[in-house]
Amino acid sequence: MARAPMVLLLILVYVLQVYSHPMTFLIHKLSPTSPEGNWLWGWVWGAESTVSIVDRSPPLTFHSRPAAFGAELHDPLLGYVIPLSSFTKPCKANTTFDGTSNSGCPPLCVDGTHEPDPTETWIALVQRGGCAFVEKVREAQRLGAKAVVVGGENPDLSGLPDTLVNMYSKGDASDVTIHSTYIKYSDYNDLISLIKSSTTSHAGLQTLSLLITTQYSAWEWYSPIITFIVILILPSCLTFITLLIHRVRMARAAQRDRAPEDIVKKLPWRVWNGTAWEKHEGPVPPLNASSSSSDVDLEPGVAGQSQSHPSTSHDVEPSVIVPWCESQVECAICLSEFVKGDRVRELPCHHIFHLDEVDAWLISRKKLCPVCKADVTQPWHLSQTGKPPSSGEHGQEAGEQLLSRSPTPPPNERTPLLRDHNQNVDS
Repeated sequence: MARAPMVLLLILVYVLQVYSHPMTFLIHKLSPTSPEGNWLWGWVWGAESTVSIVDRSPPLTFHSRPAAFGAELHDPLLGYVIPLSSFTKPCKANTTFDGTSNSGCPPLCVDGTHEPDPTETWIALVQRGGCAFVEKVREAQRLGAKAVVVGGENPDLSGLPDTLVNMYSKGDASDVTIHSTYIKYSDYNDLISLIKSSTTSHAGLQTLSLLITTQYSAWEWYSPIITFIVILILPSCLTFITLLIHRVRMARAAQRDRAPEDIVKKLPWRVWNGTAWEKHEGPVPPLNASSSSSDVDLEPGVAGQSQSHPSTSHDVEPSVIVPWCESQVECAICLSEFVKGDRVRELPCHHIFHLDEVDAWLISRKKLCPVCKADVTQPWHLSQTGKPPSSGEHGQEAGEQLLSRSPTPPPNERTPLLRDHNQNVDS
């Protein structure tokens, strides 16, 4: 998932390096007036256009698609529709002209005595094929047409589907100042048939009254802004979402590695009074809080000296000796010796540390003992997985007694040599 935004960013960097003006290039490419952008935005936010014959009752309407070049038609345009082949022919003498072609490819010359009145609004009708769309429109504009309707090719001859297409210009089409629109071949064929059977004429040419209407989408004018947002903002959003998901996963993993505060606060704690450890249970009072000697349970022994009886502060077997709690003389976190008045936290593994320091370690960092790596949220015998603690000579003896009283685990590379085995080897 993290690789997808990086791939998009690499592609974007490549585009920025290839083109000297990347933003101008991208906006031009994906704008409605470019070939690529007209295909994209025409499909998403394309304008709706219709060509209607108003001589009939009711009017006959054909769906059309405006060209990506030329003038935009904001108001309906009413005019006489005239096929260019009805009054023109190719100017070149060597050009084969069968009299039925209505491609409108330049250069065209007026044929006969009849031609449209330039003072009247008339619409040129041509058919696709033979040359580019923009060349047909330029030639109709030169002959005085106010708009152009381009019909599709016969799908049986061309093999192309009879659907609406987007007309665009590969080159500069700023000289085209009239509107043009595209209709399907079936509609073009019907329109030609109706013109041939029409009784209406204009300047001696058979014609029909045609109404062209266009409704542009409200999104059309600021599609470059949307393009800018998609090209530049979207990869940044994907990268931000990826980093956010990564941080959430890291935070959850860190949370699983830390000990819950309520479990840590329930661990027993002790106070060194100079001669013995005072064992306490429950919440830790503030340092300035006074406590009477009747509220504490004094345990015999002095810091640095081992005891011969087990501690009763944890749920372990009564016969197990855990003397290393009493033998510690310094905190393994700050490496400072315990002095009178120091408060320590006793972990399930019976290691003791300064209370504030070990609480911060367990709650904020790791739920493991800083010395033996035992999990404080689990019973000590489960967190050790059969390993005896190694905190001094007495700790080794206590661990051996614990192993001797617990079920013998399967031997492995960590299994210690038992005393009976050693005696057998010595003998």
